[in-house]
Amino acid sequence: MKGKYLLGGLFMALLGASIALFAYTKIMVRPTMAISKDSSQVDAQSSRAYLTSLQTQEGQIDFTYAAEQTVHAVVHVHTKTMMSSSTDNPIMEWFYGDRNSSKPQIANGYGSGVIITADGYIITNNHVVENAESVDVTLNDKRVFTAKVVGRDPGSDIALLKIQADNLPFIKYGDSEQLRLGEWVLAVGNPFNLTSTVTAGIVSAKGRSLNLNEGNYKIESFIQTDAALNMGNSGGALVNTKGLLVGITSAIYSPNGAYSGNSFAIPVTIVKKVVNDLKEFGEVQRAIIGVNIKDVDAEDATKQNLHEIKGALVTRIIPDGSANEAGMKENDVIVKFDGQSVNTVAELQEQVGKHRPGDKASVTYIRNSKETTIPITLKNVAGNTKVVTSQMENPNEVVFGSKLETLGSSEMNSLNIDYGVKVLEVNKGKFKDIGMAQGYIILSVNGKKVKNPDDIRQFTANGTRLKSMEGILPDGTILNYQFGN
Repeated sequence: MKGKYLLGGLFMALLGASIALFAYTKIMVRPTMAISKDSSQVDAQSSRAYLTSLQTQEGQIDFTYAAEQTVHAVVHVHTKTMMSSSTDNPIMEWFYGDRNSSKPQIANGYGSGVIITADGYIITNNHVVENAESVDVTLNDKRVFTAKVVGRDPGSDIALLKIQADNLPFIKYGDSEQLRLGEWVLAVGNPFNLTSTVTAGIVSAKGRSLNLNEGNYKIESFIQTDAALNMGNSGGALVNTKGLLVGITSAIYSPNGAYSGNSFAIPVTIVKKVVNDLKEFGEVQRAIIGVNIKDVDAEDATKQNLHEIKGALVTRIIPDGSANEAGMKENDVIVKFDGQSVNTVAELQEQVGKHRPGDKASVTYIRNSKETTIPITLKNVAGNTKVVTSQMENPNEVVFGSKLETLGSSEMNSLNIDYGVKVLEVNKGKFKDIGMAQGYIILSVNGKKVKNPDDIRQFTANGTRLKSMEGILPDGTILNYQFGN
């Protein structure tokens, strides 16, 4: 009898546990995990690749639509660049002899690109295709095309490619100005030529400036996200949950070159304008106000009696520029452009960057605690409202096949020099042959100081005679070259 009671008690305990478990599963609603087999091939024949999908509860964000609309319009970009293996370094020649007979080496580069039209226009970063001898594009369906570089803009880090194809999938433009902090976005890239990949993140900040782009008229107003990006994602798409293009991924902020939580994209408001200019003119129509500016800091806000620490402080008015003609003065604080609030220099650059020379706009500034709005007609970098084409380029800016510009005051101050010419682009010619790099600052040629590109032309007999050159790298390293010709 005692055994029967023990069995009965055990039975009742098990029954109670079953009822409790049943009740728990009814109360706790959990998502189900569905597993389906992937049809893609893998290297090891004994391996099996699986995809997992999670059924989301009502109200959760679903990225599948945006991913499906965009992955086939993102491509892999492969470049080949001929790099001289000779440095023409006198010290190296002293130890190892003349190495000028060394053959140039091929350097391979990789990035991503975004198809924006069905007939084959593709956006990528300027730094992906810069100095490339050839550019190949691999579509998501594995087709490979040779691409033509329609145009490049180092100032915004945008380049436009064209391939001969029809009926291509493409991504439509969205509106980056409508992005809000905390909004979900997808980064779509093809960094490893495996087919396009997708990562998700949120908009962490807008209007970021990293001082990455080249030139005195650079535009930087990055969208910062925490979407995972790595090397090779440059030139890929940043899209919203509707699958619309809101930016072109460009950079990561990392101590070692790997993803560490901060990724940056060029807003589509800038991208769209640059692309349209490159398609129509082959050159970007850069509109400027005609001022030097800086971000307002706490000290500036106190001096100018501002209620908030925001805006762009005018530090210099360019003679005969748009701002000068409109009556602006030094120490004016620009707070709006065409009715859009501008809290930083980067935000002002983004708004101005949407315009072409000759466009009319409005500028709102604060002077003596009073806010004033004035009309302004924007000009180009030459000080007029004409359209600039590649054929109109000043020949004095191209020497030995490379594009040069007079060094800006801010760069001279940072390097503690008061003259110099900066290398903007290295194309076929003597500078490329000797291993000259973009960003190099030329201080003298043939023993004479250079203050502008025309000096180099004159001191080298119209670009035909180069015996010596002294220069400095952006990090302050001084280099001297002796050529003996």
